[in-house]
Amino acid sequence: MARPSPPSTCCPGGRLWGPRGPAPPPVHPTPPHPSRPGAAPRRSPADILNHARRPTMPKAHLTQAFVTNAGCEVGKKKTDWYCTTVTGFVLECRSTGGKTYYLRYADQSGRQKQFKIGGYNDITFAAARKNAQQRRSEVVMGGDPGAQKALVKSIPLYGELAAMHLESVKDQKSYSSIEMCMRVHIVPKWGKTRLTDMNSRAVAQWLTEKRAKGLSPASVEKLRVLLGRSFVLGSSWDVPGSDRNPTRGIPRKPLNNGRERFLSAEEAARLREAVAASQNSQLQHIVGLLLLTGARLRELLDAKWENVDVKRRSWLIPTSKTGKPRHVPLSTPALAIIETLPRFKDCPWLVPNPETRLPFVSIKHGWQRAIREARLPGLRLHDLRHSAASFMVNSGVDLFAVGKVLGHASYQSTQRYSHLANDTLLKAVEAGAAKQAAA
Repeated sequence: MARPSPPSTCCPGGRLWGPRGPAPPPVHPTPPHPSRPGAAPRRSPADILNHARRPTMPKAHLTQAFVTNAGCEVGKKKTDWYCTTVTGFVLECRSTGGKTYYLRYADQSGRQKQFKIGGYNDITFAAARKNAQQRRSEVVMGGDPGAQKALVKSIPLYGELAAMHLESVKDQKSYSSIEMCMRVHIVPKWGKTRLTDMNSRAVAQWLTEKRAKGLSPASVEKLRVLLGRSFVLGSSWDVPGSDRNPTRGIPRKPLNNGRERFLSAEEAARLREAVAASQNSQLQHIVGLLLLTGARLRELLDAKWENVDVKRRSWLIPTSKTGKPRHVPLSTPALAIIETLPRFKDCPWLVPNPETRLPFVSIKHGWQRAIREARLPGLRLHDLRHSAASFMVNSGVDLFAVGKVLGHASYQSTQRYSHLANDTLLKAVEAGAAKQAAA
């Protein structure tokens, strides 16, 4: 029985389509019309042309050999070769011959970012590829390498923080002293150091070196306080990197460099005689009032007539070292000096420079000549404040009252004169013993 032949189909020309005939032409389905449900929009000729013109990213399996021979495509300024094995790993080849490794990625918000790994001549291919893999893992875990790098760059140098510190204290009386410490000691050492690179160990070693070079313990402590204050201010201003203060944890060294010199009555008389002969006509008045009031030099040089109440025998110091106003009682000899002070028209200052009619900036030259004439070498103007206290204590005035006159903020500041009070008490008991022995 014969096998039936497979069905065949006749073409319009009478030729057969089937297993023994030619293959039928391909059938192209008619694109769905946009008005029909589920139909895709037709692409315009312009879209098709733009898609054809869109540059494709050159991809390659980046290896040491490829990187060595890779270059910029002809007619372009640079070509980016994307690695096919490490996502985002890119070799940028420039027409100038330079090559750089990058990692390109999308952050958590979808923004495209680029992280520079290093130059071709600065890092090996193996190290660059390993770095790219590590950074890529960081991105996958939700990190952002570029943000961390930007944060490091945003941390300022200490010199910038020091400038901000000085700007914040420019209206304070201590500005000149702070500026000098910054300019001479702190900024030359730390000005070009980033805040996060400053640590307690390095700062402590620097302070030790300052002491070894002959800086007094009090001056070294001032440097420590100023440096720490910069970080405290920076933290309050949200300056990046200032939240970790490198001076914390550095123990404060005990200070024992206080120079205390007390004039005797005979030495004070010699000094008064020397300043009376000074070419600076105001020096005798300044020295006399310092010895009689125990005031600080700058407090007296900045004193105004409006703050002196002769009737109440009181002198108001609006702003003292402690930041608070205080009243200084005026003795009869102090009032006598004030009554002899020269008065200048439209000049509010108590003891101004006669030439400028402004407070003295310095009386150093006249003072140095006077102490030479009085045979008191090394005597400082601040020693007159100590001498005023010693005269009061040796006259039987208690330490509390002396502290009030001097304007001490704490009782501990007045304790330096306690040995003088003991001498006065010793004289009292000796006098009592002598009286008993004579009976």
